[in-house]
Amino acid sequence: MIKSSDYKAYSKFIESLAKKLTKFYYSKLNKPFKISNKLKGKGYDPVTSADKAFEKFIRKEIKKKFPTHQVIGEEFGYKKSKSEFSWVIDPIDGTRSFVIGNPTWSNLISLNYKGDPVLGLANFPILKKFYFNTSFNSAYVSENGKKRRIKVNHKATFSNMKLSAAFHGSLSLNQQKKIPQILKRMQFPCSDALSYSHFAEGKLDVVIQCGNKIWDIHALIPIIRAAGGITTTWKNDNAKKAGNIICSANKSIHNKILKILKPVSK
Repeated sequence: MIKSSDYKAYSKFIESLAKKLTKFYYSKLNKPFKISNKLKGKGYDPVTSADKAFEKFIRKEIKKKFPTHQVIGEEFGYKKSKSEFSWVIDPIDGTRSFVIGNPTWSNLISLNYKGDPVLGLANFPILKKFYFNTSFNSAYVSENGKKRRIKVNHKATFSNMKLSAAFHGSLSLNQQKKIPQILKRMQFPCSDALSYSHFAEGKLDVVIQCGNKIWDIHALIPIIRAAGGITTTWKNDNAKKAGNIICSANKSIHNKILKILKPVSK
């Protein structure tokens, strides 16, 4: 666990970084971009010139302020480091949304201490808002320059919960038939990090996703925890392992969802 004084310094940095990222997008990247396919004909996993430009910008800002820290990014990987601190970057979470002009994409950045995510930033340049935590139990959204504290909806029950889910092709139709209680409750759209962020401010009560990489989820773990939510894998392991993820507003709902997902948990 990092000290409260360290939390203050690091959270101040990510607040400033969020504003710089939005400014960087509108000044440098809000223009035509190049697209390539990481899977080269074996599927579709797009990466754009903007993904790479964002990651280079974020790496430069981190190295300028914390030169000894390790940086792990989706597009440029990582170098071995002896530092106890590491930054995990998804320069554009929701690249498919970015490509088609859907405004729900974001920049995701987490600060990890000894491998555990302790601070997170989810920045949405087009929506002009960002989510972040300033300590273990304080999370905020800053929207149009106004900051407010956020909390999950602890009063939610299984019968009235607002559930958002996406399987991203990871569950076959036969597997999905094993979880009808989930399927019939999938009544709200799932928009990558925006769904997790909406969960953190109480607009959703459960988010279920498949196939997360560490850069997809690490930034969101500390934000959700600070907002009072629960995040684990479908096997109830630590969410920092990534993979199939579930977030719930309280233990009662979480335990029920875990039980329902057991037949398809990998």
